[in-house]
Parts: sequence; C-alpha cells; structure tokens
Amino acid sequence: MDRTPATQPVRPGGTAASGAETRERLLVAATRAFAEHGVTNASLLDITRQAGQRNRGAVHYHFGSREGLLAAVLEQHAAFLSEREHRLLEVAQGRPDDDLAAALEALVRPATELSETGWSGRCYLVIVADLIADEQHDKDPDVQAALERSGGVPVYELISARMPQMPDDVRAERLALLTSFILRSIGDRARAEERGSTQRLALDTESFVRNLVSMCAGMLRAPLP
Repeated sequence: MDRTPATQPVRPGGTAASGAETRERLLVAATRAFAEHGVTNASLLDITRQAGQRNRGAVHYHFGSREGLLAAVLEQHAAFLSEREHRLLEVAQGRPDDDLAAALEALVRPATELSETGWSGRCYLVIVADLIADEQHDKDPDVQAALERSGGVPVYELISARMPQMPDDVRAERLALLTSFILRSIGDRARAEERGSTQRLALDTESFVRNLVSMCAGMLRAPLP
C-alpha cells in the first residue's frame, strides 16, 4: 500500500514530489534551522513549511520524531568525517607516543575540511557544538549513534593517552573544553567566510589548521591549577 502523504509539495511540472524528495527537503530545512535556532528551539512546523510541505506531520511521518530528524541530519556527514579521521589516526598512531599534535590533527583537520565543503558542513559543526555545549548529545540513542559513526572516539582515546598525567576530572574537563574550542573556532571561521570578512581569514587553511592544533596542544599541556 502506498503510504506517501496526500499533501506533498508539487514540482514545477505539476507532479507531486516523491517521498525521497520530500525527505531530502526536510533534511535541508532542518539542517539550516537547527544550526540557526538550536536543536531544541527550532520549530518543526517552520521546518515543514520551509520544506514546502503542507502536511503538519511530515517530520514525524518521515523521521519519527525531532530526535530522529536530528540523527538523520548528523548522518549526512558521518561517513566523510569517519574516513578522514581514520586515515589521520593511522598516521598519528605511527608517530612517537608523545606526539600530541599528530593526534589533535586527526580531530582538527577533518572538521576544517568539512567546513569548507559548503553550507551543510558548516551547519553540521554548529549543530554538534551546540549539542555538546548543552549536554544533549547523549540523551537519545539514535543521536548518540549518529555522532559515534562520525568517528572521534579512537581519536579522543589517543589524545587522552598522550596528554600529561593529571587527575581524571581535570582530564575530562580539558577534553570537553577542547571539543568546544575546536568546533567554535572552525565554525566562527566558516561564518566569517560566508560574510566575506577578511579579518578571520588572514590565515590560509593549512596555516589555520596548524595554528589551531598548536593552540590545542598548549591547552591540554597547560600547568595544573
């Protein structure tokens, strides 16, 4: 039986859009809305309207819930990040055990590359930064799984192993701050690029990555309070 909603958006030729097209339009609208307004504040009704849907239940029909929609948004770039992080992690693992910068590069470079792929990649970084800052990333298993599929866990394990000795609570705090710092720094640079700002774009991509890696290494190695 055809379960396609009766109220689908209509294409220019007058033919109703397919379920796959409607789903894609919802993903595009949600990606922009979650990045602009935040995951919890973005209106599902507005997302539905921006996607050209008249059916108020379109999000729940295609994704089941707000969390299901968020997980789908995160899945869009999971494969890209996972592949790049895996390659750089292999390189880092072949470096000396005290080479913290190599481990950090496996985190910084893929995110920077993603930010330069287009608006969707930049939105992804903003969304993840907000999820982590608001401690929402582990509240839904589908959202958590989508984030885990993007990689990161083995990279963080290597970073942690190469950090100086310190109490576990301090280590956890520094890693949390590290994540926010990296995502915000890359996200701010991406937004500056969209605005045409030259002040935040003084460094080319390679210089930006190396400088951010160096700053992060200094943060993790800072003297204990």
